[in-house]
Amino acid sequence: MNEPNRILFVSQQIYPYLDQETPIRSLNRKLPEWFQSSGYETRTFMPKFGDINERRNQLHEVIRLSGLNIIISGSDHPLLIKVASIQTARIQIYFIDNDVYFHRRKGLVDADGVEYKDNDERCVFFARGVLETVKKLRWTPSIVYCSGWMSALTPIFLKKMYSDTPFFEKSKVVLALDDDEYATPFSGKFTEKIVGGGIINSDVRGIAGLPVGYEDLMRLAIDYSDAIVLTSEKVNQRLLNYAQNSGKPIMPYAGESKEAYLEFCNGLLDKNEED
Repeated sequence: MNEPNRILFVSQQIYPYLDQETPIRSLNRKLPEWFQSSGYETRTFMPKFGDINERRNQLHEVIRLSGLNIIISGSDHPLLIKVASIQTARIQIYFIDNDVYFHRRKGLVDADGVEYKDNDERCVFFARGVLETVKKLRWTPSIVYCSGWMSALTPIFLKKMYSDTPFFEKSKVVLALDDDEYATPFSGKFTEKIVGGGIINSDVRGIAGLPVGYEDLMRLAIDYSDAIVLTSEKVNQRLLNYAQNSGKPIMPYAGESKEAYLEFCNGLLDKNEED
């Protein structure tokens, strides 16, 4: 009996956990439901930002998955895993939490609208937290779908840091490009926070020692992804050109077309079997 296809969604934002409904948040809520109803097994992760109401959304900690420490710049940061269900869609959402990076702070900006200086480390923690948790679940995704710049390190971590992990060795990475950019570049020490554990300096030579803006980060994500989907009509043109020049499969913007996403991802898996 063949194993079912499995898709891991690594999403920066999902409605209704973040109150304001936007096209991206709505899409990220519908995608797991679409794939699950089409025979896929799914797992969905997002950051547990401080403005997510745990009581109203009935979040609870998964003790057996929590307790791991993720090391960033030589410091240990405890990983907490929480889970909630969207009953109408019959899907579960796993939340990556940490008291410093997420629990005590709302979203990506402070009360004055200024982006947090450690958004780079939050980005590292989120991507590592997702992959460590999936590894602990002993769950093997056929596709890893990354949405939002906070998920942008997932491709390089999966292909380099977790390359010898059986759960990910055949996974295809699909990167979603949208129009939600950050404004303040990450510090020039950003690459020091991701090098190690299988990632070497040459893997990030294009951004080493430099301030890392949104386009720099997403180019790195494109480099280590297997395919690209456009989830906005206003995708950064320079990034789109870069993706097109990469020669990787690209799904044009298709709005909320369930059929388009299923056809594109099924096509990737069919090609994987041929290879």
